[in-house]
Amino acid sequence: MNTLVTGGAGFIGSNLADALIDEGHKVTIVDDLSTGRMENVPRKAEFHKIDISSPVIDKIFEKGKFDLVFHLAAQMDVRKSVKSPIFDAKINILGAINLLQASVKHGVKKFIFSSTGGAIYGEQDYFPADENHPANPISPYGVSKLAFEKYLYYFLVEHKLPYISLRYANVYGPRQNEKGEAGVVAIFCSKLLRGEEAVVHGDGLQTRDFVFVDDVIKANLLAMKYGKNGCFNVGTGLETDINTIFDKVKASTGSAQERINGPGMPGEQRRSVISFDLIKKEMGWSPSVSLDDGIQKTADYFKSRE
Repeated sequence: MNTLVTGGAGFIGSNLADALIDEGHKVTIVDDLSTGRMENVPRKAEFHKIDISSPVIDKIFEKGKFDLVFHLAAQMDVRKSVKSPIFDAKINILGAINLLQASVKHGVKKFIFSSTGGAIYGEQDYFPADENHPANPISPYGVSKLAFEKYLYYFLVEHKLPYISLRYANVYGPRQNEKGEAGVVAIFCSKLLRGEEAVVHGDGLQTRDFVFVDDVIKANLLAMKYGKNGCFNVGTGLETDINTIFDKVKASTGSAQERINGPGMPGEQRRSVISFDLIKKEMGWSPSVSLDDGIQKTADYFKSRE
């Protein structure tokens, strides 16, 4: 199958591109390298350095004749979205619509979107949240992801473009960008291995659902073959607080740093955990990598980089 992976030089996108190539698919990558790295791009993939908002996207679709689009390129930092909602919307809504219009114009058969299972639901009414939970995001990032899901539905109804939206929990693993504000496992791994001060924001009792990147890739591959449309959570159903994450990363890296708790951050949810019952029922997906094993794999990756 001929596939386009936006954000394919990034953390999740490059891992997905590798998996697609391993399965014999042709892969074209679009990435502006704002957070992605060229070293992540598979040698067998065709690469275009470009912003998804650019009108040149149409030419790439015209030449590529893609069967399927995996859309992962995004402004992914919740805190940055709070500081600059317009910047967030420019990429996560307008840039993404640019891809949808090109998909319809050039005959794409399916569109798979990497959405968010934490930020879309906001402060949850019940735990874990399933796909029927009210969607009340409390950050512009969550709002933009939800808005684009509504555009996906519109393009299905109006243009018959099939879609799947995968609502990820907090994804972590090898190749995660440790230089931003998002990706606490990668940030802790990098800082502790370098002997730098790693700070837990707030009291550290805020919880997240941590899912390993390999499991997320499996969900994308299953979504390729799934014959219906809709939104699906991709998480573990397990809550873990950030203090615990710090302690696990500390053990995996062999660091001696004591935990330091600093000021809390605006726009940050208190608790977030999602149910994977629907995707298990419909696609047979369930998480297979434990948190301890996943953190150790991630720490080993950062050790090899150091």
